[in-house]
Amino acid sequence: MRQPFFIVHRIYFSSISKRSVYICNMSIEELYQIFKQYPSVNTNSKKIVQGDIFWALQGENFDGNHFVEDALANGAAYAVIDNPASQIPGKTILVKDSLQALHDLAKYHRQQLNIPVIAITGSNGKTTTKELIHAVLSSGFKTYTTEGNLNNQYGIPRTLLKIKTDAEIAIVEMGANHLGEIAAYCTYTLPTHGLITNCGKAHLEGFGSEEGVRKGKGELFDFLRRTKGTAFIMHDYDYLIDMSHHIPTVITYGTKHASIEGEIVTSAPFLKIKITKGMQPTEIQTKLVGDYNLPNILAAIAVGKYFALRDEKIKTAIQSYEPTNRRSQLVKKNGNTFILDDYNANPSSMKAAIGHFAKQETASKILILGYMAELGTHSQKEHQLLIDFINRYNWHKVVLIGEAFKNTQHHFLYFDSSENAKEWLEKENFTNKNILLKGSRTTHLEKILEP
Repeated sequence: MRQPFFIVHRIYFSSISKRSVYICNMSIEELYQIFKQYPSVNTNSKKIVQGDIFWALQGENFDGNHFVEDALANGAAYAVIDNPASQIPGKTILVKDSLQALHDLAKYHRQQLNIPVIAITGSNGKTTTKELIHAVLSSGFKTYTTEGNLNNQYGIPRTLLKIKTDAEIAIVEMGANHLGEIAAYCTYTLPTHGLITNCGKAHLEGFGSEEGVRKGKGELFDFLRRTKGTAFIMHDYDYLIDMSHHIPTVITYGTKHASIEGEIVTSAPFLKIKITKGMQPTEIQTKLVGDYNLPNILAAIAVGKYFALRDEKIKTAIQSYEPTNRRSQLVKKNGNTFILDDYNANPSSMKAAIGHFAKQETASKILILGYMAELGTHSQKEHQLLIDFINRYNWHKVVLIGEAFKNTQHHFLYFDSSENAKEWLEKENFTNKNILLKGSRTTHLEKILEP
């Protein structure tokens, strides 16, 4: 298998002291030796696989220290704890802070890997972009990536620790809902390359404003700027051009004035695009729904070309990729066509999905929308703006779900839960309808499609 053609500059990686302040009576090197012997970290005592290391993390509503005995009984080799009361001689490793110790171990492991690590963040599309890039890079390299939604302070270190010594490239997705979060992830992920999909109205409760979103997501580019890394940017977005200033290497993609350029051929029902610059001119038929996926596809092509993969491999990988993660999935049921996009939602992604759906040349369109979470004091205003946007188009039916829609002014159907909306839908007995299911995952819109 062909090796990447560039060198990772390890000189920029900050070091961990041999005796971390978060590990009691054990150096980070000694803990790492235990991890090498039992290279699987699990934070759920009920899902322990024989030989796992159980990591007792604490959060607002949980304390893993209470489940140490259960984890060991289920087959854990060791348990890492930060409560002395949970000690079991010979089976527990006491640290001052279990989460920080997990980050320390992940960083130490990362420092042993002389490979490129591509960090991906953004308000919308980061998971689809990650999956597309993984599909492309896997066609030529042994590639590891974030599994599922493990893109936070608990999941990212576990993602790093799952990277084996045979890795040639790794992709790490970074979610964030407040300032300083991406910067913290970079301290132990040590990305050599980075991509910000976009910066929109997401997690306004934590970021405060769109400017706050750009500052927070931009912490990835700040790290790459300091460490002389490489950034991939959507050249159509002026703010990303500004955010990437002074990063030594910037690779662009977009619809114009970019290294990789493409355009939409059709988006009904699946997106077909045409590459016009940067690789052999060709049309790529995808299994993705929505013209808003064009930047995600172009990003994957840009990354693939940067790592010198052949055009045919890139095209095949993208055409073969099929979403299975509740992001723009096309589902046929009871004579109707559903677009299931309920993994996450914010004002930017809602407008993109609804706008695309409205443009489709299909009759009898139904919107079933869940509320948007994590908007804080912006919630009522943003939900009302969304109602105003919906009113621009003609719909067969519109259904709104969740408390956040309750105080908005509208004439649509309203339900307090997806279960109630499902009951209504079953009674209506629709056929030959096109139905968009879009909302934050806390709305559980997927229940509408359950038997």
